[in-house]
Amino acid sequence: MKLARYPIRSAILASFVCLSAGLFALPASAGVPQTSSKIAPHRAPKAAKRSAHRPAYSSRVSKARARALARARVAARVRAARDAAVPRYKTDATGAIVPDVHAAAAIIYNPETHQVIWEENSQDKRSIASITKVMTAVVEVESDPDLSQTVTVERSDTYAASTTHLRPGYRVTVGDLLHLMLIASDNAAARALARVSPWGPAGFVERMNEKARELGLESTTYADPSGLDQRNVSSAYDMARLISYAANDERISSVMRTQEFTVALSGRPLTIHSTNRLLARADMEGNILGAKTGFIMRAGYCLATLLKLPQVNQPVAVVVLGAHSNAARFAEVRNLFTWLTARAEGVLDKQDDHQQP
Repeated sequence: MKLARYPIRSAILASFVCLSAGLFALPASAGVPQTSSKIAPHRAPKAAKRSAHRPAYSSRVSKARARALARARVAARVRAARDAAVPRYKTDATGAIVPDVHAAAAIIYNPETHQVIWEENSQDKRSIASITKVMTAVVEVESDPDLSQTVTVERSDTYAASTTHLRPGYRVTVGDLLHLMLIASDNAAARALARVSPWGPAGFVERMNEKARELGLESTTYADPSGLDQRNVSSAYDMARLISYAANDERISSVMRTQEFTVALSGRPLTIHSTNRLLARADMEGNILGAKTGFIMRAGYCLATLLKLPQVNQPVAVVVLGAHSNAARFAEVRNLFTWLTARAEGVLDKQDDHQQP
């Protein structure tokens, strides 16, 4: 069929062809970019380029790094303990040679004359961790509890308790809870004692704060009975006074001096060991009248002790707060005690003279 025979159809078809050609060949001025006759090379996304240069994950390499980090941490702790074990000294304003500790705060306190023999930042308020349990014990025994009373451990006692040997449903005596708390620093035991006390959990903490005020511990505030709460704050000075007060009660001091103790839990005997390493040292044997450790990240490693000076048979409180390692806190206390022992008679004589009118 020829187009000439159908002039109208021919015109329409010609218009359509021209229009189609124009759609696919618009001028540059129309705002549509012109397509190059050459095909542009494929470009990978930037993220893909970066991942191409990033080394693939390797379980072996990851474990090696973890082991190296663990070794570095152990080495750092060993260095800290070694440094703390070596006594440091400095000259004070009077020209006397006095201790220079690594810990954040420390004190040597005479509870008989109420005098500070030596101190470093002893009035600074700091988190005290499980030294809190000393006040928990003081408040517990002041209610004259029946130590043979059986307590059933509840889930609220053990929840997020960190350090504990207890489980919900265990039946334990009040006396055993006191030993667990002061020897093994058992947090659930502290909570259970507060819960079954005449004041109840909240009232027990209120009583702890009241007792602090009664004792004149002006820098001391409690938020829980275990020491897990970082809002439990005090000072080295206050803790020296508190450990001196608590150790005067034989129901507390006899437990704090116990190196190991066996308690029956769920029908099975369990032997617990003291967190206070000084009890195992031959050179400290017989000189520890009372002590309590403490640690959370905010507080650092803490230790409050009441020690007996053998030459003069007199008690002295030595407290270290914010030491850098577990070993360091014991080394710091031992160094302070050794320094005082070498100067005991002269230092105490001066203090007694200072008390005379």
